[in-house]
Amino acid sequence: MSPQESVQEVFRTADCVCFDVDSTVIQDEGIDELARFCGKGDEVKRLTAEAMGGTMTFQEALKKRLDIIRPSVSQIREFLEKFPVHLTPRVKQLVHKLQERGVAVYLVSGGFRSLIEPVAEILGVPKSHIYANRLKFYFNGKYAGFDENEPTSRSGGKGLVIRRLKEAHGYQRLVMIGDGATDAESCPPADGFIGFGGNVVREEVKKKAAWYVTDFQDLIDSLAIQTAK
Repeated sequence: MSPQESVQEVFRTADCVCFDVDSTVIQDEGIDELARFCGKGDEVKRLTAEAMGGTMTFQEALKKRLDIIRPSVSQIREFLEKFPVHLTPRVKQLVHKLQERGVAVYLVSGGFRSLIEPVAEILGVPKSHIYANRLKFYFNGKYAGFDENEPTSRSGGKGLVIRRLKEAHGYQRLVMIGDGATDAESCPPADGFIGFGGNVVREEVKKKAAWYVTDFQDLIDSLAIQTAK
């Protein structure tokens, strides 16, 4: 069995699938769009590209980007009202197929919980299945930082989330799907990693992924193979 076939088999028999959110479940990078909305788009987009390429630690990039944006509570609220969620084609069908099979689905993201909750609602993923960063605000609504205790706020954080999920729920075949360096490095402890390039192709991630797809239809089709047996 080739490395790709091996990952495909783990995916077809998975009891848990974790999705990255930005540029995977949704077509955009949430932090870039928020920055653009707050008038700080170009500076932040450059830092995001560096972070996703793995040239600086995730926590360094997160802190630098947030120090530039400094979003307030009212800006977050206005952004959510004005900026609709752009789901990646066929991801909703894929999530529903997995849930129909009794597979636990989680959203594990280096993005912000406040921006991800509307995505989870559309997908039918419970809020308790979101692992993401929390922004902190002062009483007057101004930006006060982010919760550095959240594992997703630092490099290696997604792997830590996966390890905790396996320990807490006993998942035996957990698959991580994502487009970035932080997703690729989470396997192991994930039992399989599927690289996704439907919104942006990152060459470093493509090299590390035994199975790399650019359309979620490939994963839906893969599940159908198992059903037909």
